[in-house]
Amino acid sequence: MTLLRHFSVTGLLVGTLFFAFSLTPSLLPRPWLVQGVISGLSFAAGYGLGVGGHWLWRYLELPEPGPYLLERIKLVASVFCLLTAGVFLWRASGWQASLHTLMGMEPVGGIRPISVALVAALVFIAVLLLGRLFRRTFRALSWRLRGHVPRRVSHLLSLVAAIVMFWAVIDGVIFALTLRALDNSYQQVDRLMPDDLTPPEDPQLTGSDASLISWEGLGLRGRRFVAATPSADQLSELIGTPARRPIRVYVGLNAAETPKERAELALAELIRLGGFERSLLLLATPTGRGWLDPGAQHTLEALHRGDVATVTAQYSYLPSPLALLTEGQYGVEMARALFQAVYGHWSALPEAERPALYLHGLSLGALNSDSAFDLYDIIDAPFQGALWSGPPFRSETWRSVTAERDPGSPAWLPRFRDGRVVRFMNQETGLTDQDGDWGDFRIAYLQYASDPVTFFEPRSLFREPDWMREPRGPDVSPELRWYPVVTMLQLLADLATGSAPPGYGHEIAAEHYFDAWVALTDPEGWSEAELERLKAHFRSPASE
Repeated sequence: MTLLRHFSVTGLLVGTLFFAFSLTPSLLPRPWLVQGVISGLSFAAGYGLGVGGHWLWRYLELPEPGPYLLERIKLVASVFCLLTAGVFLWRASGWQASLHTLMGMEPVGGIRPISVALVAALVFIAVLLLGRLFRRTFRALSWRLRGHVPRRVSHLLSLVAAIVMFWAVIDGVIFALTLRALDNSYQQVDRLMPDDLTPPEDPQLTGSDASLISWEGLGLRGRRFVAATPSADQLSELIGTPARRPIRVYVGLNAAETPKERAELALAELIRLGGFERSLLLLATPTGRGWLDPGAQHTLEALHRGDVATVTAQYSYLPSPLALLTEGQYGVEMARALFQAVYGHWSALPEAERPALYLHGLSLGALNSDSAFDLYDIIDAPFQGALWSGPPFRSETWRSVTAERDPGSPAWLPRFRDGRVVRFMNQETGLTDQDGDWGDFRIAYLQYASDPVTFFEPRSLFREPDWMREPRGPDVSPELRWYPVVTMLQLLADLATGSAPPGYGHEIAAEHYFDAWVALTDPEGWSEAELERLKAHFRSPASE
């Protein structure tokens, strides 16, 4: 009881409820350390709301319990908090195990209730101390101003000043220095020259002595992408018929100074290698660090027997979440510059001599690919289509199409204007599972209902997202519930640290890429049996 005197009873009650709610399942399984952090932040948020509510009660001069009744309330509150926290900690392991079972993952031993509680307590104490430091700063500023301005004016000015001071330290010092250190670190990693990657001798490969782009200019991700190009013999052995060696053009971030220069370099290399003479040209936009999903690349090249040219350009060294926060415009500028260069050359060719042109991007790459063009760019000569997988929640086209979906279709798998232009697919429903014709210009979204990158919703702070309503996606836990504030914190944790096996979350399975490319690009010369045999190869983990 003595300890309770240092805390708000209302804050502890609301905080305990938020702590308990944070232990319930969200989209993806969480390790115990992440669970502890989220539970601590949830407890702190609930405590803050409880303290704020109690302050408002007193400000309105509403009646409060006397000392005797208050002591009894504290006793009951203590028992309630302990029992509630204990019950939910005990059930948390079962909830996490159910997510593992849903996604076909190996069972886990539990989330270590004591460890979670300790981490949560440490996080709460850190937030509480930070809050009390803010309060002291506010009071000190208010006391200094009170002799010069009216009391309530001093409170307002002090509050604004304290917020500015804290934000300047957090954003201008801590966040900026951390990002600078991370950027330098990832830049050094990008320059690594692993022993297993050597410059190609074939002049038809980017990075060779004959290439317009040096081996160093590819960056680490580009070197791995080019080195993984299958030979004609390897593709022929896989598909059982003659094949060509695919063309892969990659321009690293250090290959040229500006997005326009990198785009022009990519175009020149694509022309040198004969990329516009292939039957299909893929303009791919990588993720933040310049990564392209091998599952998307290998399936497309196999389906079209290697008669594919892919061109892409790096725009950041940082992982996608950090690149989106700090260098979001860089990705758009690079994607748009590359699109204008490649599309400009492609559209100037005689129509009969143009390869089929498709766009592709995963995650942040999907968002930037979407922003690379608008309707007025392509109205005279539209390209064939786009496949955007795991689109981030900020993608404008995705957001507008989902919001304006046909009545009766769920937010996690929308149907838009009877699928005439835009279609969605997941692990159970394909692009061709809709009635009606799919036009000559096609946009396809490949997404999973359990993907927090796609379905994070900032407004889940105060309202239930549409995708949580019935019917739910096949990979979303039926025990997932919406709780104000807490659900947003859970989704943030899923977005930042969540992991899942291929076919769930943000891990796109190669077999689903396979189905998407078949429906989107209509590869010729395949029987149903041959397609099924090839798909079985990509279904195997060894193919990744």
